[in-house]
Amino acid sequence: MNKPCVLVFAGLDPSGGAGIQADIEAITAMGAHALAVVTTLTVQDNDRVHSIHPVDAGILREQTNALTNKIDIAAVKIGITGSRDNVAAIAEAIKALRAKQPALHLVLDTVLASGHGDALSREDAAQMIQPLLPLATVLTPNVPEAERLCEGERDLRRQANRLQSWAPHVLIKGGHAAGDEVINDWFHDGQQQSFRWPRLPGEFHGTGCTLASALAACLALGLPMPEALRRSQAYVHHSLQRAYLIAQGQAIPARAIASFQENL
Repeated sequence: MNKPCVLVFAGLDPSGGAGIQADIEAITAMGAHALAVVTTLTVQDNDRVHSIHPVDAGILREQTNALTNKIDIAAVKIGITGSRDNVAAIAEAIKALRAKQPALHLVLDTVLASGHGDALSREDAAQMIQPLLPLATVLTPNVPEAERLCEGERDLRRQANRLQSWAPHVLIKGGHAAGDEVINDWFHDGQQQSFRWPRLPGEFHGTGCTLASALAACLALGLPMPEALRRSQAYVHHSLQRAYLIAQGQAIPARAIASFQENL
């Protein structure tokens, strides 16, 4: 039985809470297969990022070419990129894929810093990812990221209008906001739809990675965007309800949920 493949560009988090491991677990749980290209080696635990070490762009190109020359790509997910050279290499790969598959979905998780604000690049991350923004099908910034990408704009609607000048679909995540609910707002074609989820107690490591990868997997499986968004968010909420601790601090989402798809 063949499974659709999601090409993933992301960093390696040795704690296993975020980054490429989170991507692989989420994509697998949703029923697709992850092709994992590591962009950055990080030194971090389940709370803080201590240092970052971008992978050489030449290696990234070699890995990507080896995969895309043989394997059909059903969707792409991009997390942290590590460097401008890596951004250029990723953009080249996406453009080559799109030449053959114009409708290829790309989920860009606009990660500009860790949950605690630690830098994930030695360069200005918001400027660095600019070449990737117009290649995305979906952007998934959280509230602080949306504000930073929009040069300080705080109005949600105006943020969405700015972000939709790059990508047709924008999901602004409300996990950093206050209130008893987490409200994620989806903007597309001049429309807005809000997804509301009960806010769970505690702090979690890797929720953004989990959501973006689950969404990419759903799109790779051929689900329409509304259902892909609903299902991926339901999966994240489910994994957070069952999150576990590996040390004091942020909990790890329980992403490896057997037969999650069959329960939806």
